[in-house]
Amino acid sequence: MTTPNCSVATIPVRSYSALPLALCAALLAAGAAAPQSRPASKTASKSPAKPAAKAAVAPPATLAALVRAYRESPTPARRAAVASWGASHSKDRPAAELALGVAAYGQRDYASAIAALRQAQGLPQIADYTAYYLAAARVESQDFGGIVKDLAIVHDSAMASPLAARARLLEARALMGATPADAARLLEQHSAELPQPEGDTILGEALQNAGDLAGAVEIWQRIYCQYVTGDGAARAATALAALRNAMGASYPALSTRQMLRHADRLMEAREFAQARAEYRALAERASGLDRDTARVRLGAVDYLAGKSPTAAVYLRPLEVAAAEAEAERLYYLVECARRIDDDRELKQALKRLEDQPAKSSSWRLKALVAGANYFLISNRPDEYLPLYRAVYQDFPDDPAAGLSHWKVTFDAYLHRRSEAVPLLREQLVRYPHNANVGAALYFLGRAAEERKDFPEAAACYRHLVKLFENYYYAMLARDRLRRPELHSVAASPQACTFLAGLGLPVAQPIPLEPARETTLRIERSRVLRAAGLSDLADSELRFGARSGGQPALLGMEAAGAADSPAMALHLLKVMAPDHLAIPLASAPRRFWELLYPLPYRAEVFADARERDLDPYLVAGLIRQESEFNPAAVSSAKAYGLMQVLPVTGRRYARMAGVPGFSIAGLKQPAMNLKIGTFVLRQMLDASGGHVEHTLAAYNAGPMRMAEWLAWNSPQEPAEFVESIPFTETREYVQAVLRNADMYRRLYP
Repeated sequence: MTTPNCSVATIPVRSYSALPLALCAALLAAGAAAPQSRPASKTASKSPAKPAAKAAVAPPATLAALVRAYRESPTPARRAAVASWGASHSKDRPAAELALGVAAYGQRDYASAIAALRQAQGLPQIADYTAYYLAAARVESQDFGGIVKDLAIVHDSAMASPLAARARLLEARALMGATPADAARLLEQHSAELPQPEGDTILGEALQNAGDLAGAVEIWQRIYCQYVTGDGAARAATALAALRNAMGASYPALSTRQMLRHADRLMEAREFAQARAEYRALAERASGLDRDTARVRLGAVDYLAGKSPTAAVYLRPLEVAAAEAEAERLYYLVECARRIDDDRELKQALKRLEDQPAKSSSWRLKALVAGANYFLISNRPDEYLPLYRAVYQDFPDDPAAGLSHWKVTFDAYLHRRSEAVPLLREQLVRYPHNANVGAALYFLGRAAEERKDFPEAAACYRHLVKLFENYYYAMLARDRLRRPELHSVAASPQACTFLAGLGLPVAQPIPLEPARETTLRIERSRVLRAAGLSDLADSELRFGARSGGQPALLGMEAAGAADSPAMALHLLKVMAPDHLAIPLASAPRRFWELLYPLPYRAEVFADARERDLDPYLVAGLIRQESEFNPAAVSSAKAYGLMQVLPVTGRRYARMAGVPGFSIAGLKQPAMNLKIGTFVLRQMLDASGGHVEHTLAAYNAGPMRMAEWLAWNSPQEPAEFVESIPFTETREYVQAVLRNADMYRRLYP
């Protein structure tokens, strides 16, 4: 669950934490003197000799391949190849002309686009695409006659077109010259569906051309206050200057609230100098809450610009009368104190927020979450538990409440306090849709096991496995249910009644047969893809997924046509974001193979077994690190499948059996896997064989992992994982282990 602004679920790994495979020297000191490779496990076998490479054979030409090559590098020869294909393949000619027209439009060669698109009549399934691009090229050529009529097919097609909203913009532009009032009415009628700021930009021009200057000012001011960069912002500023000159004294000036919004947008866009100037001007001319808010945000600008000490010096003595502005001032003092590690300042600001009239302010909520997170990452439960408790008690309906309640609940369980079980039950009752429901079910079952109440434990685990089959805690629950004391025990009727009444989400299986709309959407995408317009084909499928279609099936279609397993995985994750909630047997195997590809299976298994590693663990880690993209490069300049940093690769290449190291070689699966699995083996040995500890060190660094391990005395790995304070690392460990379990089930 995503909680904007005030979520306790977004504690980032600090900048001083280790990056993937940038290992602490102390941890791998022994590794530096290690033999070149660990003895292979008994089950490992040598890889067979590879046959001599065969000469590459050029793939057979297709229209799609020719169009793609032309769009990637538009040379006359490649354009001629597409045209020649269309001339010699009468069935493909409309598609070839459509592709040439779309390409010419993208190159702003509108005359060629019009000529080609007028020949692309013969694709009834995607007639809206031909009509749209033809109309667009004509509008750009200032040929407006009959545009509205020609675009009627975009709106009257058998199913919603992804081009419909943009078609309204073309219609308005066509009406603009002769009847600007009609253009304005058209845009106002369809305002909710228009892309912005383009829609308002054309509306402002239409009102201005129609002589409705006051209406035009309202629209241009709306754009000005909402968009501070890009073409829309520039056009709004120009239009407002012209209208101010034309209207003179009747020009309606921006309100202070609008000016404040513009300054806020500048600050959000990190245009700090301009934002500071506008806040300063507002502080001098505004009054009341707006004035106080502008004065506080002068300090916020410095904080967001990374000048926390400067911001604190400014905000500390600042006096504001409005309660909401005071709450905001105290929130930013809390954030500044976090940055500069000033406990005293932070506690004072939180105490003053507690005593302020605006106790229910969202600024207080954000301050509570910020303060709790600050104390959480330094393991100070006496400080963070009261803050999390205040979040869910004082803001019970906010999304942050569920996670805050979980922090208090898990701490009680971890330390075996008497209130742990009631809190676990309360977590499930009050927050059945919170992301931690699986953890609550699992630890409720573990608490029952500790009481020797095996029927209740079995009920919890079976319910968890049934509803959340593919999640980390369901994986653990399956392991618990294999134990003799739980394997065949009858579930507690009382526990089953309690669990059934929670209203936990139940996943819907993927239908075996697509609905008619899904079938039509897929057919349209295939026509576009066959014409070499894969980008439009994918947009068609994404639009269908957003517009009431069947996202999983549409996502499978997009992923199945992707150029690589990594791209397929990424597409399907985006289009079917709730895929983990679907039981394995409730979706086609192809669905899972696209989501959990194993394109380098032989190499992964061979290198993993050579290092005596679980190959499924290695596959799960690769999926999380690079999504099996061998060319992946992170923002920290980690490379390849296992995201190896060059400094790490250079240091351990020879020990890993790689004689000729190069940075470019890290993008080659063979080199990357050998180095990555070698280092992972060393890390696993250094952590005493504890996989969870190793993965935590892999993500956040071994020093952090050791610190977290010393904080508590976890009685099982799941307790260590759940106690990791960095959300990124906690979710990373769970994801890799969950991925490994999925690979184990899919590729036995």
